[in-house]
Amino acid sequence: MTVSRRDFLQATAGSAAGLLISFYVPQGVRAAPKAAQPPPLSPNAFVRVGTDESVTVVLAHSEMGQGIWTGLAMLIAEELECDWSKVRSEHAPAAPVYGHPALQFQMTGGSSTTNGEFERYRTVGAMAKDMLLRAAAARWKVAPAACTAANGVVTHGKDKLTYGQLAEEAMKLAPPAKVKLKDPKDWKLIGTLVRRIDTPEKVTGKAQFGLDVHFPGLRTAVVLRPPAFGAKLVKFDAADALKVPGVEKVVPTANGVAVVAAHFWAAKLGRDALRAEWAQPEGGGVDSAKLLADFHAQARTPGVVAASVGKVEDALAAAKSRLEAEYDVPYLAHAPMEPLNCTVKIDGDRCEIWTGTQFQTGDQMAAAKILGTTPDKVQIHTTFLGGGFGRRASPAADFVGEAVIVAKAAGVPVKVVWTREDDMRGGFYRPAFVHRIQVGVDARGVPAAWDQVVVGQSIVAGTPLESFVTKNGVDLTSVEGIAESPYVERTPALRVSLHSPRTPVTVLWWRSVGNTHTAFAVESMVDELAHAAGQDPLAYRLELLKDKPRHANALKVAAEKAGWGTAPAPGRARGLAMHESFGSIIAEVAEVSIEKGRIRVHSVTCSVDCGTAVNPLGIEAQIQGSVAFGLTAALYGKINIAEGKVQESNFHDYPMLRMFDMPRIAVHLIPSKAKMGGIGEPATAPIAPAVANAVFALTKQRLRSLPFRLA
Repeated sequence: MTVSRRDFLQATAGSAAGLLISFYVPQGVRAAPKAAQPPPLSPNAFVRVGTDESVTVVLAHSEMGQGIWTGLAMLIAEELECDWSKVRSEHAPAAPVYGHPALQFQMTGGSSTTNGEFERYRTVGAMAKDMLLRAAAARWKVAPAACTAANGVVTHGKDKLTYGQLAEEAMKLAPPAKVKLKDPKDWKLIGTLVRRIDTPEKVTGKAQFGLDVHFPGLRTAVVLRPPAFGAKLVKFDAADALKVPGVEKVVPTANGVAVVAAHFWAAKLGRDALRAEWAQPEGGGVDSAKLLADFHAQARTPGVVAASVGKVEDALAAAKSRLEAEYDVPYLAHAPMEPLNCTVKIDGDRCEIWTGTQFQTGDQMAAAKILGTTPDKVQIHTTFLGGGFGRRASPAADFVGEAVIVAKAAGVPVKVVWTREDDMRGGFYRPAFVHRIQVGVDARGVPAAWDQVVVGQSIVAGTPLESFVTKNGVDLTSVEGIAESPYVERTPALRVSLHSPRTPVTVLWWRSVGNTHTAFAVESMVDELAHAAGQDPLAYRLELLKDKPRHANALKVAAEKAGWGTAPAPGRARGLAMHESFGSIIAEVAEVSIEKGRIRVHSVTCSVDCGTAVNPLGIEAQIQGSVAFGLTAALYGKINIAEGKVQESNFHDYPMLRMFDMPRIAVHLIPSKAKMGGIGEPATAPIAPAVANAVFALTKQRLRSLPFRLA
């Protein structure tokens, strides 16, 4: 790869910090807005080579457990040829130069970090190495090409200089006009098993999460929010709250009341003592059971067409036989382990924010709007995230904007803390969905017509993203993974349509987004078709995928590794599922039994085709975490809403997968030269259908609703 000079800027900082490198997005992808020439020591840098031999990688994205603290650093280190033991990572501030390469804003999501940064981070490493080589060559008065770099040392004959010894000279040089990246055959780090470099500080408690932020003068606030979707604050009385020792102020928010205190417990007790009157939502409030029933009724009529091939009605009528089924999934909470929190300090027209966020640009703009200032005067310090799953990437900047409002009203630095109950009962949710699928099959049992109606709220309706994600009235995230499913690619008649009802329930993306429900519906129906045709589920799928070698291979690998075709232990059965999302193909085989009336998942065997694997050890961890996350939803996850109020509150009534539930998960990476895909989310989608299909193989009971409940 070559990169022209104009694509890059160099921040040549004259300090003991050493060599700083910054750059703009390479041509060929949409560029982030170009900022003015950065001043010395500008944070618009992605790598610092220190005079102390340290190499600090600055991450434009948030580390929330997915391993980019290590993976992105590997990309720079690969090209820089530095000493890996000297590499450290840190979060970047919010700034235009850190915008996502394929987007125009700074964010972490969509399983897009590593594949999106694959060239940019390697390029900056190659730039730094080039400058260090030229610095050494100038000192020795030889040609740069005569010098070599390895393990943080430049060598020419018997002469050797470390990167730290060269850093100050290197930073005075002009950036290279072009850089050539390594041939993959020469990679030393990429593709190897590298342990995470953020593990030590996390296991020793040194890592700073949002809840750890503290400084003199900081106060803690807890907010009383609407008790039901659609409820409005009428009035409040703060007298009793202010009597609680430690409570200092009670201030209104956008639609709530914040109690500001010296510490969390005082704020919590103050909120408990607060008296408020709410106007209840019209009609008594939303009811999730009634909503789901309404969705099933809507699914009986075609919605807005998302995809259409051939004449579905005619093909259904002419089919040898027809199968029809409805599948549904409930509302789900994100339930991150670290409760939401955000710390804000306002100083005149400037503002500092400390939080674990996935959406720096949006949060920065929202804070600036609230304060009547400009985004460049809002400084965001990104901390580690104790779990995100999409909840901390809010287009509404809800928890950040609220904290800014509270700090502004209170007139002191404030950390707003959401209890888990606050977020569980007043946050954002993965929407409930219903799928109705009708399939007409030919004499071989192969689909000749496929008609799928999807009903569920849009996660982008009314947000700034609506115009980007909605096409011809269809929220593309609601139907992703259906029309482009390799199973239906050869079906001569296909129709996918969508109803997007509006409700008061606040909804948001959730790990794997629409694939969480579309994969369940499609893979369950494919399994039903296989059994209806009297065929082995694997053989049936391979017949449908005979023109899709990557997908077929993923299924074969997972099946072979799981022992498909051999008898499982007595009382057990296996089910499989495969789904492509975020550019990666994941196949999973679940082995289950029924113990004391409950589904027990003993093992999950996964095959992964994600293209280039930067850190296979990190991928294995992501796959295992994704399976656990998806299995939690399959076995337990459900948010119930009655009279507008969420009924669940914490992990006791919204349980997570626990140690005794955890299956053995084997991950098999498939060597692949395909374009790199994402890895943070794709393995969540296939686990529910794999388990449902296994339960059917064992009991002949078809599970079409999540979470699973045996008859």
